[in-house]
Amino acid sequence: MKDILSKVLNFLAIAVLLAVAGVVAFFLWFKESVEDTELTITSTEEIGLTPEQVQSIKTIGEWEFLAVSSEELIDTTRKGVFSDDHLVRIYYGTVRLGVNMHQLEPGWISASGDSLLVTLPPIGILDNNFIDETRTKAFYESGKWTASDREDMFRRAYNRIKSQCLTPENIRAAEINAGVQIRSLFSSMGFNNVMVRFEE
Repeated sequence: MKDILSKVLNFLAIAVLLAVAGVVAFFLWFKESVEDTELTITSTEEIGLTPEQVQSIKTIGEWEFLAVSSEELIDTTRKGVFSDDHLVRIYYGTVRLGVNMHQLEPGWISASGDSLLVTLPPIGILDNNFIDETRTKAFYESGKWTASDREDMFRRAYNRIKSQCLTPENIRAAEINAGVQIRSLFSSMGFNNVMVRFEE
């Protein structure tokens, strides 16, 4: 009986020693394979725009960058035999300056790494119906005036408001606002360097 018990204990001791040796061998092998393995982390700075993103930007349509309000007092006089007729009207208008994104030319946007070049159409008037006729007031009126007379005054007011609002200073201010808004848009997409320019 003692011989059997002694043999069982010897067998268990050998099994434990083999198991420990196996664990140690596995640990040494694993450690060596990990040390021999190079862990390489690479990062790419290339950020791409998907066709869907480009299309969604184009569907913005008219993008306003500056609104300029103006009012014009227009008068006209008609000479009469005994007295002159006078018509004075005040016109109000808001000229909205910006770009129509549907007019973007092919290649209007190009990316290189985390940099982006955006080429926009020239700043222009987004809506040519900028005079608010509901606010037009007759400041003074004497005599009889035809629809043609009033149409002539409207055209004069239109041209004056347009020339007052579509100035180089206002166009430059709209371009600056466009740069701020465009850079903000693309910055949210991961582009750190965004250059905005306008076609001639």
